[in-house]
Amino acid sequence: MSQSGNPTLPLRIERLTKRFRQGDTVVEALRGVSLTVAGGQFVAVMGASGSGKSTLLHLMAGLTRPDEGRVLVDGADLVAMADRSDRELTRFRRCRIGLVFQAFNLIPTLTAEQNILLPILANGHAGFDQGWLEELIARLGLGDRRGHRPDALSGGEQQRVAIARALVTDPSIILADEPTGSLDSASGQEFCRLLKQQNEDYGRTIVVVTHEPTVAMWASRVVVLRDGQVLSEFDTAGFHDAHSLAAHYHDIVGVGSAVEESR
Repeated sequence: MSQSGNPTLPLRIERLTKRFRQGDTVVEALRGVSLTVAGGQFVAVMGASGSGKSTLLHLMAGLTRPDEGRVLVDGADLVAMADRSDRELTRFRRCRIGLVFQAFNLIPTLTAEQNILLPILANGHAGFDQGWLEELIARLGLGDRRGHRPDALSGGEQQRVAIARALVTDPSIILADEPTGSLDSASGQEFCRLLKQQNEDYGRTIVVVTHEPTVAMWASRVVVLRDGQVLSEFDTAGFHDAHSLAAHYHDIVGVGSAVEESR
């Protein structure tokens, strides 16, 4: 069985600011965002298009650099690491951060198993655990699909391959960016169930970026972004279904809009 659950705080971000230039205009995608995620938490980051949620996840993953602030994963400062060596950051990300995106990003000429093993192969087989691979394939229902190429897999099966690839190095944290966006509703809920299973059975720390209440409902904690800032956060335990969570989310966003208009 995988040995997840690192005792250090899996994720801490401090005063993150990220700016993008659009022609002559500078846009602040994030403005001083701070956030911590404890070990074993399942957190959903919600926000409308343009709220900064995908930018935040890319910063958490070390895929882009902030203009200000720090990102710490397992106590390691990703910005300082990138300053020292892009290769060091890439290796750290490959081993300690599992990434799942809306686009499955599977290599079409490789089988499902070969796609799952890509992070291991890139690391020169360092720390490879065949037993964990077999457990992953079995738990994700890919036993009879491991030899198939992506074009022979359904969308849900391709997403399961992407999950297995994210988990194969036993990372400290799983980051997922709109992971159900290209799935039908049934496959999307199946994906969420699989993530929840990883969270509950193995104590996985998970952060999912989404605009869908049906996805956020699977998390234990929701962080709401608006215009590049944390507007609010709440636990999901008090909501009996996605409709009640959605109503609360829209109330929060509406209050935030009213406050800004009054300034």
